[in-house]
Amino acid sequence: MSVYILDLLVIGLLLLLITLGSGWIARLPLSYALIYLVVGIILSPYGFNLIQIRPDTEFLERVAEMVVLISLFSCGLKMNRPMQFWAWRSTTRLIGLLMPISIFAVAAIAHWILNLDWGAAVLLGAILAPTDPVLASEVQLYDPHDRDELRFGLTSEGGLNDALAFPFVYFGLNLIKNENWRDWFRQWVLVDLIWAIAAGIAVGFVVAKTIKWIDKRLEQFRTPDDLMEDFVALSAIFLSYSLTEIVNGYGFLAVFVAGIAMRRRRNPEHNEQQLHFIERLEKLSEIGTILLLGSLLRFEPMIAFVGDAFLIAIALLFIIRPIGAWISTIGLRVHPATRWLYGWFGIRGVGSIYYLAYALGSGLQGNEGEQIAWITFWTIVISVILHGVTATPLMKWYERNIEGNPTLEENPVQHE
Repeated sequence: MSVYILDLLVIGLLLLLITLGSGWIARLPLSYALIYLVVGIILSPYGFNLIQIRPDTEFLERVAEMVVLISLFSCGLKMNRPMQFWAWRSTTRLIGLLMPISIFAVAAIAHWILNLDWGAAVLLGAILAPTDPVLASEVQLYDPHDRDELRFGLTSEGGLNDALAFPFVYFGLNLIKNENWRDWFRQWVLVDLIWAIAAGIAVGFVVAKTIKWIDKRLEQFRTPDDLMEDFVALSAIFLSYSLTEIVNGYGFLAVFVAGIAMRRRRNPEHNEQQLHFIERLEKLSEIGTILLLGSLLRFEPMIAFVGDAFLIAIALLFIIRPIGAWISTIGLRVHPATRWLYGWFGIRGVGSIYYLAYALGSGLQGNEGEQIAWITFWTIVISVILHGVTATPLMKWYERNIEGNPTLEENPVQHE
């Protein structure tokens, strides 16, 4: 019997058990990602050797890219705030303050303690910067009607920092290629920072508005089939991403913006229908990606870099992220426990896999490349384990004691 058939058998059983047992799993201090990771390791060469794929860098990049795109659009569809600065105060603090703090704190440790060159050190910080919208479903907004400030901040942060880590990735790659930053810094600011961000926002908004306009006009003559209507979401993802990349903008940012703009359609039933469709794709892609991650882990290199990886992972998850979140949310009118939960739920996952694969295909190589790769994999594994066992009990405690209690926490934002 072929390994392929056995793979299908195992995946079918996994899907059946996860689906039928979801009611019990939801009560356990376990995330689905942790279950998928363990199963992936069991199916790896260290277990039953049923997953024998050894993907190259480009394949891994494309798989992670597609998963992130689906998740970013899902995040955008859940956004329930008016497009005004005051309504996104928690998001702007987490992106504008916490993300740079995390990147440069990791870079400082990597440079001064692990002896990485500054270019590789900044690149490592940028790779580990994105908090993962794919694996953070337990702490995300449940739907567009969920008005909780903590879940909104974490969901919007996950949607934005997957795109806005790109300038720092380019900064690290440029510094690796040319340590004299004066030769390329001006172009980095103008192109990678200003133009690419502006293009991502503009193209994502225009694509979504155009699709909505066409949809509205066609409905005057014939209503689209309900089943085929779901594919409008996929068209928005692919069009906004590809058109933005053509003009050298950040396609991830465009997809997130397109999701926000698409949600503001005149037919709320279409919004809910497309969100449910995208969420199902997101769940399926999560299973495949984390199974693949588990099967890729190798004992020898993980042991070789375990000291470096634990230093970075423990510093990031237990010191840099919590302290950075506390600093970033000073003056934000939320309960102190909410501020600490912002700091704890910095889940690393598929976004970091994508940026790692992108960097490996763009000039990161040699011993530094291997070191950064296994530090990244270790950090993701540690994050999946720690957040996997703490997300459910911590969020249940938060929902019982903090959420929706006006005497403990003020939410100044008026939702749509």
